[in-house]
Amino acid sequence: MNKFFTTIKNIFSIEELKNRILFTVGFLIIFRLGSYIVLPGLDPAMLSSGGSSAGILGLLDTLLGGAFSRASIFALGIMPYISASIVIQLLTVAVPYFQKMQKEGESGRRKMNQITRLLTILITLVQSSAYIAGTIIQPQPEAVVINRTFFTISSMIILTSGTIFCMWMGERITEKGIGNGISMLIMIGIVSRFPAALVAESASRGSAGLLIFVLELVALFFVVMGVVLITQAVRRIPVQYAKQIAGARGKKLSALGAQRSYLPLKINAAGVMPIIFAQSLMFLPSLLASTLADKYDWANYIATTFSDFTSWQYNLLFAILIVVFTFFYTAITVNPQQLADEMKRNGGFIPGVKPGEDTANYISHIIDRITLPGALFLAVIAIMPAFASIAGVNMEFAQFYGGTSLLIMVGVILDTLQQIESYLLMRHYEGMMKTGKVKGRTGSVAVA
Repeated sequence: MNKFFTTIKNIFSIEELKNRILFTVGFLIIFRLGSYIVLPGLDPAMLSSGGSSAGILGLLDTLLGGAFSRASIFALGIMPYISASIVIQLLTVAVPYFQKMQKEGESGRRKMNQITRLLTILITLVQSSAYIAGTIIQPQPEAVVINRTFFTISSMIILTSGTIFCMWMGERITEKGIGNGISMLIMIGIVSRFPAALVAESASRGSAGLLIFVLELVALFFVVMGVVLITQAVRRIPVQYAKQIAGARGKKLSALGAQRSYLPLKINAAGVMPIIFAQSLMFLPSLLASTLADKYDWANYIATTFSDFTSWQYNLLFAILIVVFTFFYTAITVNPQQLADEMKRNGGFIPGVKPGEDTANYISHIIDRITLPGALFLAVIAIMPAFASIAGVNMEFAQFYGGTSLLIMVGVILDTLQQIESYLLMRHYEGMMKTGKVKGRTGSVAVA
């Protein structure tokens, strides 16, 4: 415990790190306050029963910390920007123009950022019109207290401005704060729902179910530890770099020893994206079958079955889609041929494997072997909330047993902690240099 308080003290003793943390906290508070500001022209009391607790709409509401169901000015949050970024990322794989732009360095990156921002505006306009019509006007028209046409146009402008503002806050957090700004905004929305879910679960158990509640917390702890392990797990491929010759003209050349390093390949290279892709498609079976439910019994069965996220049919299809999308997303984001070419260009090679095509094939074979367990783990994590719900856990609290929420929280927290640790290590290194001593050496102290 003393070590923990010492670490906290060291963090706030570094002026730059303290300012970055306070800057990040300030923007996160602004983001959370904005999620409670309801769109002008709506009666908040009439929205108390709005929102969706299941499917893709329920996922969005969870990621946005309830802003989606509250019809706030940040109702769409940062999601349109993420959608635009995914589209641009896919285009860099399929379209030569974007591939060329990606290789142009800093100038190419700026161009892609501008295109992403413009695409974000277009996606937000489309999504805002669908959001206003599908979740406000159609299901609860009594909530709109002004002219509907004026409300629709003004709300589209406000929602688009809110998304652009969230995007700006995310970029500022990345630049002047701590951690990845976009991911931090999503994470704070998820975390904001945890205390209420914890209290609701505790209240539902009561004093008689205290032991069961404690067991639920213990199970949640082990699930989180499992996610941390698989998130950090890597398969290290040994890489040998050839000896280099150093020396000046007219002087004796000396051979530098060969360096050995490792190529780290993540077990879960796709991250949370396969779950997001799969979740976005899981509403299609029930949606399509519902159009034929009045005519055919099998259509009614499909619509009913795939509307229940605890059914084994839903979870089986969900798991299969996650495995498929994990292989797909890994294939488009990890390029074995590019890794082999960069390794060859830097004079590196894998012991026992010829540089070039053989190295690319070897890396591809390793990726295929480690992607399968990673995909299966993602599938298990994705369906864990369904098992928790079947076991009697409250719906809100069950969402934290896996799925997108848990993976995003763990990933963002680990990334932020690593950045804080790097600041602490850098500060410690500068302090050593100022003493004029080099620790860990024997003999006399080195003199500059």
